[in-house]
Parts: sequence; structure tokens; C-alpha cells
Amino acid sequence: MTQSSSIKSWFDSGKPWVWLNAGAVSISLVMVVGLLLLIAVRGLSHFWPADIMELTYLEPGQEAVTLVGEKVDHETVLAPRLAASGVILPEGQLSGGRSLIKIGNRDYFGLDFRWINDPWIGEIRYPEGLMAIERREWGNFYGYLVNVKQQGDPVADGDNAWDEFQARLQRSNDLVAEIKNIEKTEIGKINHGLEQLRLAERRLQLDNIAKGTLPYQEIDEERKLFDARYAELRKQLDELYKALSRDQVTVRIADGREVNLPLAKIVQVYKPNAMSTADKLGQYFHEVWNFVSGEPREANTEGGIFPAIFGTVMMVMIMSILVTPFGVVAAVYLKEYATQGPIIRLIRIAVNNLAGVPSIVYGVFGLGFFVYFVGGNIDEIFFQAKLPAPTFGSPGLLWASLTLAILTVPVVIVATEEGLSRIPRAIREGSLALGATKAETLWRTVLPMAAPAMMTGLILAVARAAGEVAPLMMVGVVKLAPTLAVDNIAPYLHLDRQFMHLGFHIYDVGFQSPNVEAARPLVYATAFLLVLIIVVLNLAAIGIRNRLRETYKASES
Repeated sequence: MTQSSSIKSWFDSGKPWVWLNAGAVSISLVMVVGLLLLIAVRGLSHFWPADIMELTYLEPGQEAVTLVGEKVDHETVLAPRLAASGVILPEGQLSGGRSLIKIGNRDYFGLDFRWINDPWIGEIRYPEGLMAIERREWGNFYGYLVNVKQQGDPVADGDNAWDEFQARLQRSNDLVAEIKNIEKTEIGKINHGLEQLRLAERRLQLDNIAKGTLPYQEIDEERKLFDARYAELRKQLDELYKALSRDQVTVRIADGREVNLPLAKIVQVYKPNAMSTADKLGQYFHEVWNFVSGEPREANTEGGIFPAIFGTVMMVMIMSILVTPFGVVAAVYLKEYATQGPIIRLIRIAVNNLAGVPSIVYGVFGLGFFVYFVGGNIDEIFFQAKLPAPTFGSPGLLWASLTLAILTVPVVIVATEEGLSRIPRAIREGSLALGATKAETLWRTVLPMAAPAMMTGLILAVARAAGEVAPLMMVGVVKLAPTLAVDNIAPYLHLDRQFMHLGFHIYDVGFQSPNVEAARPLVYATAFLLVLIIVVLNLAAIGIRNRLRETYKASES
């Protein structure tokens, strides 16, 4: 009886529910941390320069072949499944292993990856001479360096070939960078200038100004200057391309063939089997930096993701600038000015319900209202010379940011209202008693004290908006954006351009890639980077909120 009474009193005290909540929070934290660790390990391990194996593989009834590549995965398979592929295990053995090897050389072997069964694997070697070559097309290439050629004639072989290869590869990459700068920057400016002249000429035609007059002559003179500049750059590019095609290397692949590779198609080369741990660590950070700062290649399964990082951060920043004033003004009106009644209660219910609307609905609304209606009218008024080609009448960065601002504005409204309601009435009355108007009281006293709550709403808005994908597919995001939204051409920030986004990049690489095995680690790496960016943005907002909270501690009383 005493024991049951003590148990009843323990339950009545509420301690079991405290422990239950603590356990639920702990389990949730463990699951979140575990998921992040899984993503980090699967993604970041991809950049480690793995050793390259050379092995003898003998399938029953066939001749032995030599395979070269990186071991990517290993799994245990039940005997019936192995038997279906021709592998017969010893009697009594219920399962066997098989390994996934990245053999590369897709343009010569037809595939990047190959599953091999462990019972058929012979001798495994790790020769120090094996090279891993990262190419601009067709993925990785594995083989032995035979010689270095200039205009088809060997200039170095044997022990001297490696150093010569490295030196000429550096020259080749410098030439590629110079060509890219001319094509994207210099010729890009010329194309922009010619387009502006075409639009100026079109505006003259719309204004019914006769051809042959002074404005047309000025346009023709400027066009001649651009044409002359383009001819100079074209000549320079021809010389650079000729210099770029000078060098090649001969590489012997797994089946014994010797293949010529132009250095213009090679990004980097290294010998992982001959590298020390320190060398591999340096190569690892080099690969991570290339992933973060480079541009995508090979249907987004190679190269970097900088355009997607830039697009995600830029969109979130513009969305934050747009959503904060709208959310704050709406909350101030509902809390401070509106007469509380059934209409205001209905508005609050509508605001709360908006937070539960599926995001794809916002995408449809953004496409119909912002893109077609607002953007189409802007084109009719300000960009008639460009019609029928749309400027703001097509999906772009501005409309994507506005769509996500509409999607997240209920969160900011609710958080700001909560902050306003926590400010004591005595502070408002004291300000009014000292002669301040209601607007001055709001601007100088109430809003600064409610700033931490506004930042809380903005933090929640950023966390949701950064990971949204469905609405962005309709209002601005693309698989591959040719140019960034920011460049050195006026007006420098081009809100009408389409952009890349990390969330859509994950979807595209994970579900639309033709090379699933090559894409899988990039999905993990990109997902980890997206989480990291969201955390950094939120930490910055939390830091600002904490500083504001320390400044206006009175708002907590």
C-alpha cells in the first residue's frame, strides 16, 4: 500500500513526464546527429584520394583479365543471388562477397563502375606508377604514364616523363583559364554591348525615327568598334587554342592499349599509391576546395557546385530583405493599430493557415502572378524593345525570392506579434506620457525591443526557405545556369536571371543523373553543404538576436 502510494505520488509530481520529454529530446538529438554524421562521412569521404588497385579477375569459362580502379563499396550477398550470376559457393556457405570497383576510362570500357565477385578475384597489387587523371569530360582515367608528346612527337619518357607531365599540365591549365576569361568576360561584355545597341536601334524604330539619321549613325559607329574588338579577341583565342592543343600524353590502360590524351582535356593528375598520408591530406583539401569553388561538369556529376551555393545564399538574402518589412508591418498593424474583432480574428486564422499550405501551391501562385502578370506587365512598360523575348516575364531570381517571401511571411508575422505582446504596456504608456506620438513610440521604443522576436521569425523563415525546392522549379531555378546573377556588367545584380539552387541540385544529381554510382557521393556532399549553409545563416541571425536581446533586456521582463 505504501509502495503504490509512493508511485502514485511520483506520477502526480510530474517527474515521469519530465523524464519522458527529456528522453524524447535526447533520442531526437541522437538521430539528428547520427543523420548528419552519416551524410558527412558518405559525402566527405568521396574526396579522399583512394589507392588504385590492379587485380587479376578470372570468370569461369573466360580468360583472365586485368582490372584497374578504386574500390568503392563491398557487400555481402546471399548464395542464391550469387548463383544467379554464375558464382557457386562451397557447400554449406550461405553467402559471399562482391566489390564495386570504379574502373573509370568510360570512353574506352563503356562504364565507370563494375561489380566483381570476390571468389573470382586473383592477385591484388597497388603499383606506385598508377595514375588517377581527372578529365574535363568522360570522368576519371586510370593508367600508367608512357611518355609526354609535343605535336605528336615524344619529348619525355621514363623517369623524366612525370615531372614534364606536371609542368606542361600547369601550362595547359593556365591557358584554359585565360581562354575562359576571354570567352566569358571580354567577349561577354562585347555581346552585352551589341545587345544594348540592338535594343537602342529597336527603340528608335518604335519611336518612328527615320533610318540614316544621326542616332542610327552613332549606333553603327559603336557597332564597328565592338566588331573590331571582337576580331582582336577572336585572333587571340585562335592563338591560345593552337597553343593549348600542342601537348599530349600517352597512357597505358588496364587492357594494355596505349591511349593519347590531350592535356587540354585534363584537370589534374596524381599517383595516390605513391602519396604519403600528408600528401593525401593536402590532396583531400584541394579536392574539397575544388568542389566548393568550381563549376559543375558532366551533367553535374563532376566538378564543383559554386553556382548552386551562390544561388542559394543570394536567394535567401533577397528573400530575407523582402519578407522582414512585410511581416513586421503586418504584425504591427494587427497588434497595434487594428481594432480587435471578428475580422481581425479571421485574418489571424488565415495567416496561420497559410503556414500549412503546400509549397507547390506557392510555386503555382508565383508563376501565375509574379512571372506572367507582374513580370509581363513590366516587360510591356519598360522593356518593349526586347519583346517578344521576356526580361522579367520569365522565371528568375527576383520572382523566386518573392515567392519564398510570401511562403514564409506567416512565420515572421506570428513571431513578431508574439514579441510585441511581451512588451509591457507600461513602456508604451510611459513613452506617450512623455509626449511621444504613437508612431514615435513604435519606431523608437517598441520595435527595437521586439527586434529579438523579429529575428526569431527570420531564423525560422531562412531555415524553411533555404531547403525548399518544389516552388523554385516553377519560378527560377534551373539545372545549369550559364551565368551568375552577379557580374561586372551594369547593373551588376541581375534579378531577372535564372539560378542554381543546392536543393534542386540534390534532386537533379540524385534522381536525374545518368551515372547513378558517380552521383551518389555528390548527393551526400551537397546535402551536407546545404545543411552547413543553413546552420551558418541561422547562427549569424542568432548572434544578431542575442546582441539585440542583451541591449533590450527590458523586453524580457
